[in-house]
Amino acid sequence: MEINGYTRTCGLMGNPVEHTMSPLIHNTLAKKLSHNLVYVPFHVEQGEVISALKGAYGLNLLGLNVTVPYKSQVMEGLAETDELAEKIGAVNTLVRTEGGFKGYNTDMPGLYRAMCSEGIQLEGQDVILLGAGGAARAVAFLCASKNVSGVYLLNRSLDKAREVAREVNEKAGKECICPMALSDYEALPDKKFLAIQATSVGLYPDTDKAVIEDEAFYRKIHTGYDLIYKPAETKFMRLVKKQGGRAFHGLKMLLYQGIIAYELWNELKVSEETALEVYEVLKEKMEITE
Repeated sequence: MEINGYTRTCGLMGNPVEHTMSPLIHNTLAKKLSHNLVYVPFHVEQGEVISALKGAYGLNLLGLNVTVPYKSQVMEGLAETDELAEKIGAVNTLVRTEGGFKGYNTDMPGLYRAMCSEGIQLEGQDVILLGAGGAARAVAFLCASKNVSGVYLLNRSLDKAREVAREVNEKAGKECICPMALSDYEALPDKKFLAIQATSVGLYPDTDKAVIEDEAFYRKIHTGYDLIYKPAETKFMRLVKKQGGRAFHGLKMLLYQGIIAYELWNELKVSEETALEVYEVLKEKMEITE
């Protein structure tokens, strides 16, 4: 692609951004769709988020992604925030509008599209959600919005689990999230669950750990989804598979949250065929051979 005076720029703001996969997703999409667009990472120091946002708007950037640790902090500088992002309390995508950027959260729609792509049904499911951090909180909102049967939210800190459950139940207008201490997992009902692993336990390079090590726990899981994508098979996934369940990593979530952002910036719909072509590029980069 020729970079010229008509080239639009998008990017990622965060700290750190050095190992991001997002440029590969967006620049591959631009190439496949013949768009005159480039995507670059921007390392933004603490305390410079709002000035970076103003600079991006002044430089006529088409849009931005936002990653840790700025997904909530950036909201104070936005012209408008989408309803879902407002509920979650975090944005990861900024779209240029008249007078400023509008914030969206594409993480959870991205997870939902990834699950649908894998044939995982969320509606009506009994769900175990591991973790109560920012990612788990967003997953809890997704589960509430998709009318799951119920969610057992397990976390090391019961107080933090209660806090997330209270907030999600209140905003959802129903009691669908049940907080539990992680150590009380043996008290889970004797049934089969969809389990979503939303902690950082097992993330590269500390790959030989799972948030729960007891194999008996994994006999209750028919499908496990780990938000981690590096390594491509976490210990959580191995333990699910060992007990006969299906297990998936989070690379498709990364893919689809990026695709939804690209769709918002360019006001179009990316076909599933194109999405899967980009997924193959990601897998090749990650050296995933599944």
